[in-house]
Amino acid sequence: MQSRARQRIKFLQTTLVLFSIFGPSSSFTLQMGLLKVGVPQPWEKSKKNLTYVRKAGVRQFISQYEKVKDLQGDELLWGDEIEYGIFHVDKDKKEIRLSLRAKEVMDILNTKEGTHQHHVEGCNWVPEYGAWMVEATPRRPYSGYAIDLLRVERNMRLRRRRLLTALNDDEIAPTVATFPLLGALGDDGTVPPTKVGGPRTDSEYIGDDIINPHPRFGTLTENIRKRRGEKVNIRVPLFRDVNTPEYKDYTPITNVDGCCGGDSLQVWRYGKGDISMEKYGRDFVIVGCSSAPVSDLNDDEDNVVTLKKWLVDVQCEGCRGLYYRSSPGVIVADADWPRNGDVVVGSEIPDIPGWIRLQNGYYLPITSECGQVEFLKQVSTRVHSSNTEKRTLGSTTPMFRPQADSVVIGGDGELALKTLLEDKLSLGPPAATSNDNEQTATVSPNGQSSEFKKDEENVRPAIHMDAMAFGMGCCCLQITFQATDLDESRFMYDQLAVVAPIMMALTASTPILKGRIADTDCRWGIISESVDDRTTVERGRHMDEWEDQPEMAGKGKRRLYKSRYDCISTYIYQGLQGMPQAGTNNTLANRILNMYNDIPVPIDEESYQLLRDTGIDPALSQHISHLFVRDPLVIFDGAVEELDDEVQTEHFESIQSTNWQSVRWKPPPPRNNPNDPHIGWRTEFRSMEMQLTDFENAAFTVFIVLLTRTILTFDLNLYIPISRVDANMQRAHSRNAAAQGNFFFRRHMAPLEEGDDGYGVRYTSMFSRVGSQTELNSMQSPSTYDEVDEKGVSKQRRAAPVASGSDEENSYEEMTMKEIMTGKGDYFPGLIPLVRAYLDYINCDDVAHAKITKYLDFIEQRATGALITPATWMRKFVRNHPAYKGDSYVNQEIAYDLMVACKEIGEGTRHEEELLGNFHIDPISTKGAYDVKLEGRKVKNDDLFNLLSRYTNRQSFATRTHFREGAM
Repeated sequence: MQSRARQRIKFLQTTLVLFSIFGPSSSFTLQMGLLKVGVPQPWEKSKKNLTYVRKAGVRQFISQYEKVKDLQGDELLWGDEIEYGIFHVDKDKKEIRLSLRAKEVMDILNTKEGTHQHHVEGCNWVPEYGAWMVEATPRRPYSGYAIDLLRVERNMRLRRRRLLTALNDDEIAPTVATFPLLGALGDDGTVPPTKVGGPRTDSEYIGDDIINPHPRFGTLTENIRKRRGEKVNIRVPLFRDVNTPEYKDYTPITNVDGCCGGDSLQVWRYGKGDISMEKYGRDFVIVGCSSAPVSDLNDDEDNVVTLKKWLVDVQCEGCRGLYYRSSPGVIVADADWPRNGDVVVGSEIPDIPGWIRLQNGYYLPITSECGQVEFLKQVSTRVHSSNTEKRTLGSTTPMFRPQADSVVIGGDGELALKTLLEDKLSLGPPAATSNDNEQTATVSPNGQSSEFKKDEENVRPAIHMDAMAFGMGCCCLQITFQATDLDESRFMYDQLAVVAPIMMALTASTPILKGRIADTDCRWGIISESVDDRTTVERGRHMDEWEDQPEMAGKGKRRLYKSRYDCISTYIYQGLQGMPQAGTNNTLANRILNMYNDIPVPIDEESYQLLRDTGIDPALSQHISHLFVRDPLVIFDGAVEELDDEVQTEHFESIQSTNWQSVRWKPPPPRNNPNDPHIGWRTEFRSMEMQLTDFENAAFTVFIVLLTRTILTFDLNLYIPISRVDANMQRAHSRNAAAQGNFFFRRHMAPLEEGDDGYGVRYTSMFSRVGSQTELNSMQSPSTYDEVDEKGVSKQRRAAPVASGSDEENSYEEMTMKEIMTGKGDYFPGLIPLVRAYLDYINCDDVAHAKITKYLDFIEQRATGALITPATWMRKFVRNHPAYKGDSYVNQEIAYDLMVACKEIGEGTRHEEELLGNFHIDPISTKGAYDVKLEGRKVKNDDLFNLLSRYTNRQSFATRTHFREGAM
């Protein structure tokens, strides 16, 4: 009995490990996947506690970090999260609505899980934002063994099977990203019916009662709106079909569907629509084109985001450069300081004149203390000065466009400063030439533009939404990994951030919003705008009209360039301290981030200094202090100063968990009890869209897991400037981006063989040797190949994750999805072949290899366009429906048929060749959802007789009886 009890305790601990690995993966779940019980404070009351919670959150992080920073040797544990929406269907009327039974369904499912814990495989059900939504994870985490990859699809099918057992006959739960008629049905959009509007949402389209009844969710919704000072404003480009009424008077400049010609895709610049709102009203939005050098990543033309480049030029006898400062006035004893002639990237600090903060977290003075000696000169150049360190500093990405008449290199190699000084480095498109006679749109009192702006092809009709539910009502697929240590978790955070937009485009499944067909394919920007709590000043508007709010972060006026739901803004891997760059004696530990962190990263300076003073490195300090430019959105009574910052992290998590970024870095939670499970450093991958089948969801989940192992094992380097990651995320939203789009991706994931830095020497990737047996043989000779370490791995390859390898403008290029996934030329093998090579390297067993090969084959067919994305399939389904009128409207009948078809595809009773090709889904039903117990209880007489009668009436029984009677 004692042995059995110990096994039971071990099983429960493993289950808690999984909950902790995920929690708080949703911003609404706390430790162990549970919602906090308490009374949330209304916004006006909570404002007096905002400052305390922010400061306490940083203190809590520091305290916990000091306890766990040296954790080493954790094994890979990981898991996935799938979110489901429950819909009520009327088969006779062919109508579909939201079913607000999520809590009841979740309680039923968790009760059943409690009675089936004897089974190794199980599920965990937790609440989600919508009253129609539930989230499910595997009850036991997956391990770092190949055999566990087979569990993924099996467990996903189990979750679907068990969910079906809790649904009523008139309910369905397809794995789709969003309910297509959310906000389009008025008071008749839910079962039971709910009234539109309410104090939480103040929405014109949906009611408060569709939100999960737990008070945290409603408070979160209301406080986002109140902090912002107005309702959220979501505007998504509307798809133009032959009879779309909004396009009746629209004549595109090009003879194509959209504003962009050639191979260019229309780009929705989500989160940056304030100017278009002011000009054209809520029913229109300005879009960009992916072919423009910079228009797909920046604010509107008169709200341009700017960074500056600074030439280090210390003009004093014996001075060769500047030491880094950890804070203004505090010199860092670092041998890797910038020399005269180097160019660095940074931004001036509004509250500390005369100083710039570099993108690696360090500071530099612009002049001497007396102001007589100038240290830094503001420059704009696409090329660095001629010095041996030119490829390790600054940023020369294509977004930095000098004026056409800029002359950057003189005959003697010196910078022609005359044309460079005092130019800003624009992250936005060049300002358009104004025309006083230009005709603009006329906006009626209801915000509806009566006509399009003359010759303005970038103005598009928009689908307007006004509440958090439109974003947080979306479902997605997320994966969380436990790393071996702190460094690995930070490195994987950076690498996965680059992959996030690519995988979102490949899994696109959100083409219908509020009963209209969108001209976008993904959910991300919708959620981003649905939780955008930035004030008008934080968004860069109406600064002269703002009255400071001293309780709020940055007084409510610090410029914040992104919503709190968006791509990451800064890489956090510091690099291995002392790691030599190939061919030099210098290190890149501090410079790597200055190269690739090329966008503004607002931080809370006080938090940053506190983190640095406690010994936390600049990269991580910048990340944490960037999170804390946000305010906590939900504060509970009795849980403010009452918390112990030395043992609790609730204030840290309240801000960390409401920074919804494409990748989330998760420190280990506190262990305040000896029985608390050990949890390591984790990284969460958050960008992928929901797929219709468990096969697809499992394929992408397994692929990401294997990709992380491949990156680590092969020492791959995926770094590109974050500005390009942002551009990719915006491009990923474009219609059919997976098949037609181009994305920025690193050309050389392995180190270069010839040390090319973009100044005339041809690139030669280490991978190019694969095609030549002669060169492969030469790799065995240390005299012709780099010095190797004790494991036989070249030190050059070992340095790949932290080495730039080249001038970063030439370290990446635009690639198609097919090229990224399957390879390009002899220098870029592609992600899928690399994963296949990894499987060979680990000698993956035949059973697992066969299943994984099916997954990789499927993803490859999706990447090459042989199979279409769910978004493309859904849009095509609607446009081919008999009830569709070519007007971009999705009515009840169409939505009903679409969701039923999605249900049937997910349950394996319908096969769509365009979606799945030759990959067939085994049917799923409620049979086998739970184990059947061998009962030993006595049965009642009536029941016994009824059971026996089923068999005594059979022909076989009668025949046997007759035979026996004849024998007598």
